[in-house]
Amino acid sequence: MKLTSPHLWPAEWEHQAATWIAWPHNLDTWPGRFEAIPPAFVKFVVALSHFQSVHVLTGPANARHSAVALLGKDALSKAGHLAQHPIQLHDVATNDTWIRDYGPTFVRRRDDGSLVGIDWKYNAWGGKYPPYGDDALAAELICRAVGCTRSMSSLYCEGGALETDGQGTLLTTSSCLLSPTRNPGWTREMVETELKRQLGVEKILWVDGGGLIGDDTDGHIDQLARFVAPGVIVVATSSDAGDPNRDGLEANLRQLRQCTSADGAPLTVHPLPTPPPRIVDGKRAPESYCNFLFANHCLIVPTFRNEATDQAALKLLGQLLPQRKLVPLDAYDFIWGLGAWHCASQQQPAT
Repeated sequence: MKLTSPHLWPAEWEHQAATWIAWPHNLDTWPGRFEAIPPAFVKFVVALSHFQSVHVLTGPANARHSAVALLGKDALSKAGHLAQHPIQLHDVATNDTWIRDYGPTFVRRRDDGSLVGIDWKYNAWGGKYPPYGDDALAAELICRAVGCTRSMSSLYCEGGALETDGQGTLLTTSSCLLSPTRNPGWTREMVETELKRQLGVEKILWVDGGGLIGDDTDGHIDQLARFVAPGVIVVATSSDAGDPNRDGLEANLRQLRQCTSADGAPLTVHPLPTPPPRIVDGKRAPESYCNFLFANHCLIVPTFRNEATDQAALKLLGQLLPQRKLVPLDAYDFIWGLGAWHCASQQQPAT
């Protein structure tokens, strides 16, 4: 029996009212390397503000001082930054900066187009990084600030685990949503039923070839495969025969080339290169150009100071999205926290 949901999850490239982000303050997220993070985040906020409004959760009291000091109008002006749309600070406590994963997934009601925030259950990627109580409350507080309805889910899920074309097709991974540290006892059918109920999607593609070494999310899809248009996907790949990521990423590519979208049409799949392996303090940085972010009229793309792959990724994305302004944004230091610009943001669709 076909499930009918009152919700419809718009694609990320549809018009947005704002982007929500959370000011970085957790030193353990970037151990020994935090000094470079707030300035990088300021550049991210300013880049977004050229295209749309930005809402910033300032975190605990000690972090709020840093956010105000660096994002205030006088501070931005002194640093030579021009914010073209409002940057609004919200006094909301957080544990970490990865708002993609604990913020609400915004959908629209089918009947009147009004906004609904899906509040998934959250336990910091299967309980890896306690404490996470503030992050688990953030979706409710954001919905309250927006003034939208909140729909509570019983599924432990993170926003980075979900990707849609806005036309009823969803990408995700079994390694994440069927993880026993998130949803013990849930079958794939049960997870699909809840995703369809909350998001209004019709077809779910489980991308299970393999993830990135160094990734701590159990395989978030926003590092592996992304829609850039209905029926068009870019997939992270490696051309290095010695790269341990290569076989798994190639399996993702082969799988998606055999898939169809919710309307039954074959997917058009483009390989998107990944940078060569980079080891930081004995650990591989999970660098992926798939962690790009759509905002109004632009695409913010993480770059990793590797000229060959940075340029190859930008060239492909520019060819696929000629109507958008590409904004390359250095994530060389930021990725040491195990995420880039998509992980650090959550879009609020326009209504």
